[in-house]
Amino acid sequence: MFSLSGKVIVVTGGTGVLGTAFTQAIAKAGGKVVIIGRNQDKCDAAAAKIVADGGEAIGVAANVLDEAALNEANDKIIAAYGKIDGLVNAAGGNIPEAVVAPDADIFNLNIEGMKRALELNLWGSLLPTQIFGAAMGQQKKGSIVNISSVSSKVSITKVLGYSMGKAAIDCYTKWFAMELANRYGDGIRMNTLMPGFFLTEQNRTLLTNPDGSLTERGQLILKATPFKRFGSPDELTGALIYLLSDASAFVTASEIGVDGGFTTFGGV
Repeated sequence: MFSLSGKVIVVTGGTGVLGTAFTQAIAKAGGKVVIIGRNQDKCDAAAAKIVADGGEAIGVAANVLDEAALNEANDKIIAAYGKIDGLVNAAGGNIPEAVVAPDADIFNLNIEGMKRALELNLWGSLLPTQIFGAAMGQQKKGSIVNISSVSSKVSITKVLGYSMGKAAIDCYTKWFAMELANRYGDGIRMNTLMPGFFLTEQNRTLLTNPDGSLTERGQLILKATPFKRFGSPDELTGALIYLLSDASAFVTASEIGVDGGFTTFGGV
């Protein structure tokens, strides 16, 4: 039930730390992986690594906010494989302009920065779904996995723009999943994977010092995490494969949290 054999799975943000873990796990589960990223060389290198390990993958460069580029990418995928069975919207993240420093005036927020964070995290998932999901609509079968965050559930200082974008993803997932069910029955599903804190290139300097020790923010996060550690990217992949595979055939509009208990712990 957990096999992805014969399934073509598109992963946006596929060259990032989490995206790399996702694409490699999909390939190990038998899926044919399409790695979407902004840099063609990085996409090709990621695909070559999977092929060298015995999997099947291609890299296709596209910006998730560029509709024309996404349509061109879709054409390449259909030409290569003839179909799309799954989509993982892993592109997203925080941007400096959407971070609110502790000493900042909260009545003078960087509105343009907030808009950019919302655009990247919401539209960066919605647009790929519109384009790659259309192929699933033609065959009336597929699974879409959006990436949320614990910051959509609890208030975390500084990252207002990112948090609002991920909260919007939660709302979008539930709404779109219901509409998919109304139109395609159990054929096309949409769910959310909610990571806790994982060390990535974006947050590494916020959570750790150059010598590898924890920053004050990193210490506070681990104090609030019952497991008392950050997650490993590979620890997200089991839930991802479940949501993409037929093992979750009766699951839609759901959210799987992989956060070491962060969103449940009351601190006492």
